[in-house]
Amino acid sequence: MKILRSNRGEGYIDVAVLVLCAMLVIALAVRVFPVYIAKQQIDTFAAELIREAEITGRVGTETSVQEQLLRERTGLTPDVTWSKTGNIQLNQEVTVAVTYETDIGIFAGFGSFPITLRAEASGKSEVYWK
Repeated sequence: MKILRSNRGEGYIDVAVLVLCAMLVIALAVRVFPVYIAKQQIDTFAAELIREAEITGRVGTETSVQEQLLRERTGLTPDVTWSKTGNIQLNQEVTVAVTYETDIGIFAGFGSFPITLRAEASGKSEVYWK
């Protein structure tokens, strides 16, 4: 009876539960942090595309080349939508919307959670077209 009433070793269960919870938090962080990185890359993607459109004063081959370069650099293949195409007159506003769908299946494919990341950027043309 004394052995059953003894409190020796009760800390082992607490430590085991604490370690299990810590591992679950780390596993969740490993799956979620890449989404934050992808969001930052999508924001940069949109900002660099709009800057190219501002400098060249048009949405066309220059922005397509920049888009391809960014795709190669980041490894992401987002959908890009422009508010205008062609020449953009001085001080006219143009907007780009970049969307990227990613999946954060938690715990080795246990669940599928698709997330759509969206970034928008706008700017004004710096070129005067005659």
